[in-house]
Amino acid sequence: MRAPGLHIFMLLCLALSAANAPAQDSRQSVTFELELSKERLGVNERLTADFVMNRDGDNFIPPAFDGFRVLMGPSQAISSSWINGVRSYSKTYSYVLQPLSKGQLTIGQASIEIEGNTYKTSPKKVTVTDAVSNPNGAPSVDQIADESLHLVAEVSRADPYLNEPVSVVYKLYVSPSVNVSNFRPLDNPKYNNFWSQDIPLTRYQVEEGLFEGKPYRYVILKRVVLYPQKSGALEIEPLALDVSLEVPTEKVDFFGNRIYGRANKVVSAGQRTIQVRPLPEAGKPEGFSGAVGEFTFGVTTTKEVLNASESLQARVSVSGKGNLKLFQLPRLTLPSSLEVYEPEFSESVRTTIAGMQGSVTEEYTIVPSFQGKYPIPSLSFSYFNPKTEQYEVLRSEEITINVEEGPVAAVTPPATGQEPARQAVQAGEQFYFLKLRPGLQARQWTPFFGSVSHLAWLLGPLLLIPLFLVLRKKQKEREADFEGMRIKKANRLSRKYLSRAKTALGDKEAFYVALEKALHNYLKAKLSIETSEFSKDKIHSLLSEKKVKEPTIAGFVSLLENCERARYSPFSQVQMEQDYQKAGEVITALDKEL
Repeated sequence: MRAPGLHIFMLLCLALSAANAPAQDSRQSVTFELELSKERLGVNERLTADFVMNRDGDNFIPPAFDGFRVLMGPSQAISSSWINGVRSYSKTYSYVLQPLSKGQLTIGQASIEIEGNTYKTSPKKVTVTDAVSNPNGAPSVDQIADESLHLVAEVSRADPYLNEPVSVVYKLYVSPSVNVSNFRPLDNPKYNNFWSQDIPLTRYQVEEGLFEGKPYRYVILKRVVLYPQKSGALEIEPLALDVSLEVPTEKVDFFGNRIYGRANKVVSAGQRTIQVRPLPEAGKPEGFSGAVGEFTFGVTTTKEVLNASESLQARVSVSGKGNLKLFQLPRLTLPSSLEVYEPEFSESVRTTIAGMQGSVTEEYTIVPSFQGKYPIPSLSFSYFNPKTEQYEVLRSEEITINVEEGPVAAVTPPATGQEPARQAVQAGEQFYFLKLRPGLQARQWTPFFGSVSHLAWLLGPLLLIPLFLVLRKKQKEREADFEGMRIKKANRLSRKYLSRAKTALGDKEAFYVALEKALHNYLKAKLSIETSEFSKDKIHSLLSEKKVKEPTIAGFVSLLENCERARYSPFSQVQMEQDYQKAGEVITALDKEL
């Protein structure tokens, strides 16, 4: 009795799942896309274009395929499956195409009707190059590297104003299928007609992004902020890199893993041109000094009330965002009865990828000589704002300095800002009398000959002769021991470079250069060999003659080989620490065995 009931229950479940499956499928969005087997090919190669949809449709209309010869197609392929009650459907129209000429060709839009709606694919561009030697074979390692590596210079804007900041970010895009093992710059760009500031990078950080619509990994290599100093078309020279990378091939190893091939490629970011706009002449204020940005301006003093002969500081300051290091501050003009020293310039400017921001200041030290009221007149500062594309003028407030105690001038300077003539100071406080009777006494004369000083000058040179002979003998002994001096010098250099290698841990090039020099000078001290004799075979034979054990010799030679390999291969922090520790152990062992 239970078996027929169970059978009926299973049939009901299958009917419900079949009824529910089309509803799930109907909720999926319709897609209709063009997929290309390659986007870069030789003029004698073939290209497969697949028009793929996830629903069945009618009235498929292919593009005209301008610039191509259709060798085959259209061929249809349909794929349908059920997974966990969800239907998966795919229908493909395929064409095999042959390019007719070199250049950049475009495959246009195809269209199809699905459930009463018309859908179209996006056009795609194909780059056709010179004929290749093996058109039907698998792409070479160099071809894959060319398609997988791109260096791009991203410029923040192509039409800045004169002295407006422009940021340039250099990014290296790498396809997920390849691995970059090392890279080095070949030619850094020169920024002629620009004021430039590099924005340092603490470390390289790999990020995910899109390049020409495809997923890539990228790393920022260099960031720089430029301030154009000349209007017109200005060139930014390219950055070039030599990149070592590992590229997957069509071959597999015994276990079925993909075999990677090594390749070296030189990539360049390309030369960029920006069109620099001159600052407008209309509305340019008098005394404009070239400031471009957004600023605030002010004049302040440390005191407004003081006594004569005391000092105060007057500060002229500009702060904000813009070319803070590339313009002159307005000069402070003061009455002639005030003693004014040359201003001290100071700056607190931070440069980011968006440009300079901070403040610049000139500080004047002022010392009044007389009582009175002295005006510090209002100053004006003008700048060009690239956001509003207008000039703006800022003015400071007039400040009055009140000198309360001190000498009184014949005429007190007015507080109107007009410059008075310097007045003569009242007599009685400005003249001093010299003392006519200084009270000098005559000194008794003593003869020089026969005195203690005479005898010291006479016998002193004779006493120095034995000392000179002793020093000369010591010098000859040191010169005769030339080999000993050379060994001591080599020992000192070995310790010096070994210490330098320890401080350079983490910096591959500096560490292995210092370590190699340390090993070099150690051998010069111990074995008396010169640089011309510095080869691994020579070292092995000399150490063997000195009865050094074979493991110690092998360890020393392997360290030298690591120093050589470090110039061409990447080395990790752990490897450098191991090599430094091994160098200490090998040198200690050599000291004992020699």
